[in-house]
Amino acid sequence: MAKTRNHKSTLAACYLGFVTQAIAANFAPLLFVTFHNSYGIPLDKIALIPVVFYLTQLVIDLAATRFADKIGYRVCVVASQAVSAAGFALLAVLPELCPEPFWGILVAVVLYAIGSGLVEVLVSPIVEACPFENKDAHMSLLHSFYCWGAVAVILGSTLFFAVFGLENWRVLALIWALVPFGNLFQFLTCPIERPVPEGKDHPPQQLLRQPLLWGMILLMVCSGASETTMAQWASAFTESALGVSKTVGDLAGPCLFAVFMGLSRMLYGKLGARWNLTKTMLLCGLLCTACFLLAALAPWPVLGLAGCALCGFGVGIMWPGTISLASRQCPRGGTALFALLALAGDFGGTVSPALVGSFSELAGGSLKAGLLAAAAFPVVLTVRLFGLHRRGRAGAPR
Repeated sequence: MAKTRNHKSTLAACYLGFVTQAIAANFAPLLFVTFHNSYGIPLDKIALIPVVFYLTQLVIDLAATRFADKIGYRVCVVASQAVSAAGFALLAVLPELCPEPFWGILVAVVLYAIGSGLVEVLVSPIVEACPFENKDAHMSLLHSFYCWGAVAVILGSTLFFAVFGLENWRVLALIWALVPFGNLFQFLTCPIERPVPEGKDHPPQQLLRQPLLWGMILLMVCSGASETTMAQWASAFTESALGVSKTVGDLAGPCLFAVFMGLSRMLYGKLGARWNLTKTMLLCGLLCTACFLLAALAPWPVLGLAGCALCGFGVGIMWPGTISLASRQCPRGGTALFALLALAGDFGGTVSPALVGSFSELAGGSLKAGLLAAAAFPVVLTVRLFGLHRRGRAGAPR
């Protein structure tokens, strides 16, 4: 009992780790127009900021399969919080110090992207290794904190700007830096276990020879693609359905999607012990597919907005659920398993919004056509989950 109680501090640190990742992914995009107006940075360069962020995460996902076990989980996860805090703090000062502000911004982005990538690879196996029952539910609840972190960043930043003015964004960057800085000390002291004893885990080469893993990788690619595609295009539906400004649409659309995604993960976190994980994911896959089709084909904008929001509920369980399924079926996967899954999810999230943009351009600028093409991702996800459910290979809850 004492061991379980002590590991609650580990859970708290991991929750804040995902909040840190949400700050990294959502704060800078709120400032893109400010960067353009204040520093005269061209919009084509501004567009490179999220590309650099996600590519850095991909590199860290891949590299972590090599160095995380050698260096140790505690050192790596403490470093994730340190570089995240440094990145947020430097975002406030480097653009003023560098002759070219854009490069100062990029240096800061690379630093907190490294921290975000480490969080993505390490925090899930740390929670998986904690001595708690119903680990599927704990994993879903853990990932809900990314959603609540995103909502907090969007709403909290908006409120700050309304009260103190957009020109004080540097102060807010320093405030957000306090989250990983404080959490650094939590990770220094909380108990951290390995998901697989040292020397017992499979190396990446052995894992990649298992057909079962490739099925999990496919699920992660489609999960990341479905989640990121709808999240990044949510603002367009908000503008269309409610007739609001682009600024309000940029805030309310992603925020609404994140709220429903967080509710999905929290609901499974609270009640998931009673449910069959594969069947639940299959039902959510069907809902996600229906929501993509509703967003793409609805004759009225308000229905498109409803499809966008409810898609968050459908896709919410996919990422943490796939991690839980994979850890069941590859119990000796270790760090390499979680790193490969994170790499697959980030790859899907990196390429899918670009595909939507390309198909939309081919259709004469029709966003609905792009989203209709992107519906292939939840369709493939659902088909794969149906196969798993039919075989009953991962259905019984722990």
